[in-house]
Amino acid sequence: MMHGPTDNWNEDNAIYDDGEWITWTEINSHLARLEFEARFPDLDVDLVPIFQDLLAVAQDYHHLTGSHLQVYGDLGELYGAITHGLKLHRNYAQGSDGKIGNHFVEVKTITPFKSKDTITLNLKRNFSKVLIVKIDDDFEVQSRLIDRKTLPKVKGDKLKLNWADFACKPADQVAPQAS
Repeated sequence: MMHGPTDNWNEDNAIYDDGEWITWTEINSHLARLEFEARFPDLDVDLVPIFQDLLAVAQDYHHLTGSHLQVYGDLGELYGAITHGLKLHRNYAQGSDGKIGNHFVEVKTITPFKSKDTITLNLKRNFSKVLIVKIDDDFEVQSRLIDRKTLPKVKGDKLKLNWADFACKPADQVAPQAS
């Protein structure tokens, strides 16, 4: 007698509806997707698995080798696309990394291996917002989206910003974690 994948499904791990079994995994996955969409209204849901996979690869590589892959800038930009609706410019475009609505956005990523949670902005670049993405030692990701007009005034072209100087607000995002 041949057995198929549905032979192990029952009321404990699936629901029988309209002539087919629907697993709790499928249901939970659908609910997670709806939760992401509610939490991140500008969510590009198709990028989430790519982000999660790349983050997991970076984390696995670090745990295995003690070294870091050079993917954190890309992770920061992907994160901005997923959570803030950032439309990225082509690679190596001058001026900014992308746009959110009519705002040019500079993305700066704090990596897990940085000793200090600071970034340096080049004020010569053309941006009206800065998205600071922080990937911590546990590979958890958060961000702060900051209007350029609220940044401190400095002499010169460079501005150092410390993550702790920007309080977490409800609009700040915490990213989907690596699975």
